[in-house]
Amino acid sequence: MLTPVYLKYAKKLKLGKQIRSEATGGGKATFFEEMHAKKKGTPTMGGVIMWGSVLLIIIFSRLLSFFGLIEQSLLQRGEVYLPLFTLIAMGLLGGVDDFFNIRQIGGSKGIKAKPKMLFLLLFAMAGAWWFFYKLEISSIHIPSIGDFEIGMWYIPLFILVIVSTANAVNITDGLDGLAGGLLLLACTAFGVIAFVKGQFALAIFCGLMIGSLAAFLWNNIPPALFYMGDTGSLAYGATLGVIAMMTDSLVVLIIVGMVFIVETLSVLIQWFSKRVFKKKVFLIAPLHHHFEKKGWGEAKITMRFWIMGAIFGVAGLIIGLLGMGLIVN
Repeated sequence: MLTPVYLKYAKKLKLGKQIRSEATGGGKATFFEEMHAKKKGTPTMGGVIMWGSVLLIIIFSRLLSFFGLIEQSLLQRGEVYLPLFTLIAMGLLGGVDDFFNIRQIGGSKGIKAKPKMLFLLLFAMAGAWWFFYKLEISSIHIPSIGDFEIGMWYIPLFILVIVSTANAVNITDGLDGLAGGLLLLACTAFGVIAFVKGQFALAIFCGLMIGSLAAFLWNNIPPALFYMGDTGSLAYGATLGVIAMMTDSLVVLIIVGMVFIVETLSVLIQWFSKRVFKKKVFLIAPLHHHFEKKGWGEAKITMRFWIMGAIFGVAGLIIGLLGMGLIVN
């Protein structure tokens, strides 16, 4: 329902996508510009109506609860406050970055890398402090093995998880439907885990994310009507990390998010190789663009990455349920 309204005003305000011109590790991204030139001007910042719709539904449920039409709203302190706050905070950060990029503000066409990373780190540090000191969480769960107490090491681990998931989804968001489909699969896996653990409000929150992602994909399948932008990828990526920590499912996150991890590693490997050895490992990074340059069509890459995401998603879910003793060998 929000999409037609968004598209109307996005076009009116000229919130069109700008094509990246710099390659990983420096230099001109000539191939990328050529392959994606047709996408220039397509409305972006669609993530605003994605996380915005989640927020609106939660507010609506609170109003229904206030007037006594339902027993409980979705705004539950123990299960929804943290992921909702993450979704909105990271959505606003990504939104500013998108707007700067569209208006060509800043030397790097958007918020510069250091300030953006600093904000991410500060946010992750605040979350780590809350989990460790307020919720008194200091252990990680290894499925089928048990809990491991790591003490203060939980804080840097939490920071690493949130920053990594936010950036990994952001890096993967490069082809029509790619990141959206993988996020939908990941959120489905964690929705099931939250439900099984009895975190019903959190499971419903995952359902809201799934619904918004499904609506986005309906309009993002090639040729995309709009893109989620950083306001979507950073928000949903960081929130996925928070949900994984809330369900004590770090190992599951690593498995479910394997495609995101591989995509991120391809960028790091390319950057390191170009800086140290002056050679490229991949034709172009991230990995999905490597296959694009090899001649794979955009739809083929997206569908094959979705298949891998589904395989890892099911595998992660099974391991998670095994760890809770719900699947018996």
